[in-house]
Amino acid sequence: MKKKILVLLEDMVEDSEFLYPYYRLKEEGFDVVSAGPVQKTYQGKGGMKFKPDWSFDEVSTETYDAIVIPGGYAPDRWRRDSAIIDFVKKHYDEGKLIASICHGPWLLISAGIVKGKRVTAFHAIKDDLINAGAIYEGKDTEEDGNLLTSTNPQTMLPMMKRLVERLHGA
Repeated sequence: MKKKILVLLEDMVEDSEFLYPYYRLKEEGFDVVSAGPVQKTYQGKGGMKFKPDWSFDEVSTETYDAIVIPGGYAPDRWRRDSAIIDFVKKHYDEGKLIASICHGPWLLISAGIVKGKRVTAFHAIKDDLINAGAIYEGKDTEEDGNLLTSTNPQTMLPMMKRLVERLHGA
């Protein structure tokens, strides 16, 4: 059975942090979908335009093998949406993989799932992670249980490689 992956989308997402995971995971043969809060065209931080496959309401009752949370300023919007926060927490509690890039861990903080976990992110939110109880060492990537995190578009490459390995059962 094909593994199902959800990549979140919102205005001001870091363009490459949405595009690369979305297409890289499709390239691996996974069933990958994107979802934004509503079905509309979103503009990335770099100016690209993206239309999600689904609205969040259309996928919110599904269970995915992994969720990818890109960075940019989009995570600050997702963390204001209790349905998205609850969705991420539920997947974490079920042991599903969550990959988060750059500012994406803001959503992990709001979901209350970073305490005592090794988590990395863009250095500007390190204090937020530390204050939420995460173990932050400033590494390019971190893997702690079902959480995989990276600091920026360049460091998401090894994180994505590890996500693919984990999804393939390695």
